[in-house]
Amino acid sequence: MKNEKLLLPEQKIELLTILEARFKKNTIRHNEINWENVQSRIEASIGKQWSLFEMESTGGEPDVVAFDSVTNEYVFFDCAAESPKGRRSLCYDREALESRKEFKPANNVIDLATSMGIELLTENEYRTLQQIGKFDLKTSSWVKTPSEIRKLGGAVFCDRRYNTVFLYHNGAESYYAARGFRGSLRV
Repeated sequence: MKNEKLLLPEQKIELLTILEARFKKNTIRHNEINWENVQSRIEASIGKQWSLFEMESTGGEPDVVAFDSVTNEYVFFDCAAESPKGRRSLCYDREALESRKEFKPANNVIDLATSMGIELLTENEYRTLQQIGKFDLKTSSWVKTPSEIRKLGGAVFCDRRYNTVFLYHNGAESYYAARGFRGSLRV
C-alpha cells in the first residue's frame, strides 16, 4: 500500500454501518444490487474506504447508484438532498482561486475532490442522479466543466427548480454559500 489513507477500525465499522443503513433505506437507487457484494468490495478497497469516509464526513451521504458491468465496479454518488454542506463556498479550480484578488474562498472544487479521491459529477451523471430522486431544490452543485468553457473563464453548475434540472454558467472564480459539488466514486 503506497500512500493510501487508512481508516481506524472504528471508523471503518461506523462507515459500513451508515452505508448499509442508507443502502437498505433507498433501494430504489439500486434495486438489483446486493449489499453483501458491495460491502465485500468496500472492505477489499482500503483507499476507497477513505474516500467514502471523506464523502460522508463532508455531508455527501454517498450511496450506490449503479453497477458498471463493463468495469465490474459499483458506482457511488453523493445523494444528500442538498449540495454537501462541507463542500460549499468553493470556486471551481486552482486557477480561479488564484485569480481572485480579495475574498478568496478556503479552497476550490477540483483540488478538494482530488484530495478526497473522488471525481466531480459530469452534467450527464448529475441528470442521472436526478432521475432517482429530487436533489438540490435549494442549493446548486458545480459539475465537470468542458475545457472549451473553462478556457474562456467559465464553469458550469446544475440544480433542480420547477421540477426541471437546469445547467447554468458562472465565472469559475465565483463562489456562493449555497453552491457546492457532488462527487462520484467507483469501487
